[in-house]
Amino acid sequence: MSTLTSVLVANRGEIACRIMRTAKAMGLTTVAVHSAIDRDARHSREADIRVDLGGSKATDSYLQIDKLIAAAHASGAQAIHPGYGFLSENAGFARAVEAAGLIFLGPPASAIDAMGSKSAAKALMETAGVPLVPGYHGEAQDLETFREACARIGYPVLLKATAGGGGKGMKVVEDVSQLAEALASAQREALSSFGNGQMLVEKYLLKPRHVEIQVFADRHGNCLYLNERDCSIQRRHQKVVEEAPAPGVSAEQRKAMGEAAVRAAQAIGYVGAGTVEFLLDARGEFFFMEMNTRLQVEHPVTEAITGLDLVAWQIRVAQGEVLPITQAQVPLRGHAIEVRLYAEDPANDFLPATGRLALYRESRPGPGRRVDSGVEQGDSVSPFYDPMLGKLIAWGEDREQARLRLLSMLDECAVGGLKTNLGFLRRIIGHPAFAAAELDTGFIPRYQEELLPVAGALSDEFWQAAGSAFMQTLPTGDGPWAATHGFRAGLPAQVSLHLSCNGQDRLVTLAGQSSPLTDEQLIIEHQGIRRAHLAVRTEGTVYLRWDGEMQAVSLFDPIAAAEAGQSPQGGLTAPMNGSIVRVLVDIGQRVEAGAQLVVLEAMKMEHSIRAPEAGVVKALFCQEGEMVAEGSALVELEPAH
Repeated sequence: MSTLTSVLVANRGEIACRIMRTAKAMGLTTVAVHSAIDRDARHSREADIRVDLGGSKATDSYLQIDKLIAAAHASGAQAIHPGYGFLSENAGFARAVEAAGLIFLGPPASAIDAMGSKSAAKALMETAGVPLVPGYHGEAQDLETFREACARIGYPVLLKATAGGGGKGMKVVEDVSQLAEALASAQREALSSFGNGQMLVEKYLLKPRHVEIQVFADRHGNCLYLNERDCSIQRRHQKVVEEAPAPGVSAEQRKAMGEAAVRAAQAIGYVGAGTVEFLLDARGEFFFMEMNTRLQVEHPVTEAITGLDLVAWQIRVAQGEVLPITQAQVPLRGHAIEVRLYAEDPANDFLPATGRLALYRESRPGPGRRVDSGVEQGDSVSPFYDPMLGKLIAWGEDREQARLRLLSMLDECAVGGLKTNLGFLRRIIGHPAFAAAELDTGFIPRYQEELLPVAGALSDEFWQAAGSAFMQTLPTGDGPWAATHGFRAGLPAQVSLHLSCNGQDRLVTLAGQSSPLTDEQLIIEHQGIRRAHLAVRTEGTVYLRWDGEMQAVSLFDPIAAAEAGQSPQGGLTAPMNGSIVRVLVDIGQRVEAGAQLVVLEAMKMEHSIRAPEAGVVKALFCQEGEMVAEGSALVELEPAH
């Protein structure tokens, strides 16, 4: 086989940037593909060669197999790396790549076929004697079949897309009254994300841990397990925090799960990087969940504790090289923790957020610190793709050192212009239960009040600090206060500012010397204690870090405030930018409280707009297939008489 010199990454965002970083380090030419709206995205900017796929939605760009192969031929790429998501677990794509004379930097299509379907994978593991969670994995997909299966298994149950991953096409069903709606929604999500609406259902276990084994195999029959990861802390069935090794897992448990994972991989002739996922209960018993036939989002924590570059291994194994170490030589040093930074609103059911990154600062580099990101300041986050901005990974000699290092990294990050989960992540990693490694998949719901505190009125201290930050960051000679900006000279002065922040406004009066600002750090002294708060001005907005959250402070605009309050009475608006996939009501129709009115799709997830109370549909402002902006009126509802 000729030496590989160039690789096309059939993906976007942080994983495309991460793959290209290793490829460049190996001396390879990198080729990026991008949709029309990703033309100037970071992954495109960082590539040696870029190819425009056109379109906006993934179905028109990143999921177009013919376009991807044509891009590889046109750019001279010899291999294609699928990343994760999109076509990474699509056997048809793997076959098409190989049929085109290109190298697929993933497992054989036959292995994807065997493990790409959760149902087939469970049947395979059952044959291998690995315990399975009770469930139904059959071909029949009608509602009555699922109703009977759920009754047999016992509620609550978990619906899952057989071809899925990343929480897409996954719904928890508490009782039979929710089944029909949940099944239909999960099937639509699965079809939209993976082109396959096939579903399975299994018993929803209480307080399980999600522990997975990283496996790696070459073309010569060798297969290793590279330790395990704990991915128990999740929201909406999608991982938020991952760490390696899994706290509390004994060497015997690691060996048992690792050897089971290797048997599964070898049984299907696996090649390359893969992950076998287990549910681990409090008694130490483990149940097979699924196998992901691709590189995982959380692979950096495995790299951190082993010192290995898994992308480099993928590239070398695809060219026929033998794995360079044996199982006994697999390193396990220290501890690593990763968090996923998302553009989303944790206070609003984690709804994805879209918009422009007016401010984006990553934590400083250093030993045991790593940031894998796919954006830079000024980039836009669209409603068409997954809302993950990047990942922060901290390594330490032990878990506590890694945890404290990650807290420091989170404190140094700053994002403004749209909502993120940055403060939410900070509260998780700082929570006493997390520090004590009390982990299971119910962690976030259990501590919801502490992790997702209800926002209250901003304090007087905050408004004074905001006023100081606003004045201190005012460009010299700018605005009507330039002549009275006595703060610079230290002369007595009084300035009044009507400021707005987080839906609240306040008239702030500053008298005398303001709090000093040095290197974007506003120094606030209170009761003899001085603290530094990041304060950055971009485009007329000041971003001030306060109590771990970035607050956007601007001059109050009474006209804009009045216009914002002019939505129709009883109006239901779009919670984010997205596409209307279903309109379930007609004008004049009576609906009960909680009834589905409209289904909105954004970032591959469905979100239901429901009636807050019983009423009559007075007006509809949207139709199926239409793109709508955040805040757009969708339905007007009159109260029932």
